[in-house]
Amino acid sequence: MTNIPRSGPNRRSLLRGAALTSGVALLGGSLGTLGATAASAQPSNPIQAAAPELYWRGAWNARAPRSPIQVLANAPTYIVVHHTATPNSTDYSLDHGLNLSKSIQNHHMDTNGWIDAGQQLTISRGGYVMEGRDRTPEAIAAGQHVVGTHVANYNSSAIGIENEGTYTSASPTQALTDSLVETLAWLCGAYGLNPSAIVGHRDFNATACPGDVLYAMLPDLRNRVTQTMSALDIPIAAARAAGEDGPTYPAVPDDEPSHEFYHGPLRGPDDISH
Repeated sequence: MTNIPRSGPNRRSLLRGAALTSGVALLGGSLGTLGATAASAQPSNPIQAAAPELYWRGAWNARAPRSPIQVLANAPTYIVVHHTATPNSTDYSLDHGLNLSKSIQNHHMDTNGWIDAGQQLTISRGGYVMEGRDRTPEAIAAGQHVVGTHVANYNSSAIGIENEGTYTSASPTQALTDSLVETLAWLCGAYGLNPSAIVGHRDFNATACPGDVLYAMLPDLRNRVTQTMSALDIPIAAARAAGEDGPTYPAVPDDEPSHEFYHGPLRGPDDISH
């Protein structure tokens, strides 16, 4: 694939500099430099600096949404971690990651009948971070929320990250994990969220998603996000008090369907998403 647009400066150099000045050890994802801006163009805003190298929809030849994307003026309350329920591929290339995004959109639009890809962001096992639902990067930059379709009855208050693979018994790659930490730190900063707002799909809906292994990693991921935000001088918001729209922690089903792209309830009667 050619003419691949992506945003943001070289993240590895930014994180390396932050780690050296703070004393915090940060593990950068295995990301290439294709399309990265010059070091002289690095943003001074710490939240902008935290942004991962993001492949926009044009990189994977996304289809246009069938109808206008809903954008709410308010920030989301939660960041929901998912797995894609696809094979744990050993192809860590950029092309594989871009093709994954295309496959997800095709499934969501052609099989599920949605207007676009349901998730806002996708991370491949090679550590590449890609835009999912249209207008997501612009909304994040403005502190607004693109309404997706990824967690039933909470799509108006949760932004979702699809992580390539199935993590019921296997672990995600280091490249994926490192990119997930970067992405989570960026989102927490952009939306003024405490890392405690990072949750799993199963916290809201009856599903095994994001798998027992990735779900068990959430406490460590929150700690790493806190360290990353501190290293980059991103203010860390106070933890939000429990509210009526908080996780309900339903039981994980014993007989959840097992096929590609299925990872629990994604749209419910309380949703305005489509």
